Amino acid sequence: MAFRSTAFPLAVALALFGGMGAWAQTPPSDRDLKVYAGLHAAAANGDVAGIEQLIADGEKPNLQDSRSRTPLIVAAFRRQHAAAEALLAHGANPNARDEGGFDALSIAALNNDIETLKVLLAGGANARAVVGRDKSSALITAAQLGFVDIVHALIDANADVDHVNARGWTALITAVTLGNGGKEYVAIVEALVAARADGDIKDQLGKKAIDYARARNYAPMIPILEKAIGRHT
Repeated sequence: MAFRSTAFPLAVALALFGGMGAWAQTPPSDRDLKVYAGLHAAAANGDVAGIEQLIADGEKPNLQDSRSRTPLIVAAFRRQHAAAEALLAHGANPNARDEGGFDALSIAALNNDIETLKVLLAGGANARAVVGRDKSSALITAAQLGFVDIVHALIDANADVDHVNARGWTALITAVTLGNGGKEYVAIVEALVAARADGDIKDQLGKKAIDYARARNYAPMIPILEKAIGRHT
């Protein structure tokens, strides 16, 4: 299957993704934010003093809302890294999941929120966690979206560079197939290859990352990807 443009074909995307709604993260809605009280409200608003007082008064740091979001997950959605740090310091579970199977780390990765991501990693978040209904990872998300700093931080935290999601894609394949071949994606491919990513892994269509790079004429990626071929055999 050849790719003739930098845009991923809609028909292929729908076939492999199974419809975006089934896989997406669900941030607190405006209604949720209006009805939140206690730690959920304090986390959403970045109220560190409020968080500390509420926990001192006995509120549980891992209480869940109607969609299983803990205050820490709410803080991640709202990019409140100081609130996240306070919650972690007072016993919040860094690896709690919401009803969609996402943890705070994967949410921070999707938001390109390096401050919160670093707080979560320092607080015990698992960079190798498999998240969401598509059995993906924070690293795959960051590779898909071209977030270079997030990719580097996750690699440094021992993320699984060869994890294969339910679509049959690794972070390396994702960076090529869903990227646009630009400098951010070249940097991500380079970082993954330097971290010993396996370039011989094939997706459900029998394609390797280098196959997609060649089909799209992503010339700067090809010599980098060649270094990842054959070294795990």
